[in-house]
Amino acid sequence: MDEMNKVTFGIDPVLPYALEEALNRLRINVSFLGNETKKIMIISSEPNEGKSFVSMSLWKQMAKAGESCILLDMDMRKSTMVKSNDIRRTDGGELLGMTHYLSGDAEFSDAVYHTEYDGADILPNVDNIANPSMLLESSRFEEMLKYSAEKYRYVFCDAPPLGLVSDGERIGSLCDGAILCVRGGVTPKGIIRNSMQQLQRSGCPLLGIVLNRVDTAQSGYYTKYYKDGYYY
Repeated sequence: MDEMNKVTFGIDPVLPYALEEALNRLRINVSFLGNETKKIMIISSEPNEGKSFVSMSLWKQMAKAGESCILLDMDMRKSTMVKSNDIRRTDGGELLGMTHYLSGDAEFSDAVYHTEYDGADILPNVDNIANPSMLLESSRFEEMLKYSAEKYRYVFCDAPPLGLVSDGERIGSLCDGAILCVRGGVTPKGIIRNSMQQLQRSGCPLLGIVLNRVDTAQSGYYTKYYKDGYYY
């Protein structure tokens, strides 16, 4: 493996058993979707619903199960993936990423990095920008997704929240489906409905909803959402 294109995670905590099992069930459910579902967008309605954690965790679970996969950090406005996971090149060189590639300042092979997980690569976002709309509308973006789907079994796209900007709709329009992360006891049903409508408008099928950060003592919240058809 080329050390020039490898990164390490300075922060990679061991998860509690229950959480690890929940993520493993999510991986199994995704694997049931079939071979045609390759490009999967992980998104939320609002900030702080745990979408980036779910994206990275699902990507790791797939890698551990022997699937080739890539994680694309598409939150180019306010990404914290590099900082929160302390992602660094093993050779100490400059870390390039999504905005570098989409703007033409780097090639795909320069911005994609191997990791300690066999078959699992990552394309992080290093430099946030105020308005990435033009980059998302470029042919370079479409080519990246197409090439990734040809090279990897799964392409996981960590996208910005639907309720803030239109980036998620654009990304979703080129994906095979989306997983919507919902913060238990916090995200209103009306906001979830709006997000589902946005996904439908973009032509991106809703694959399921991850109910995240749930207080298990609030059983009424489970029941309420299950009856209304929002718990998958």
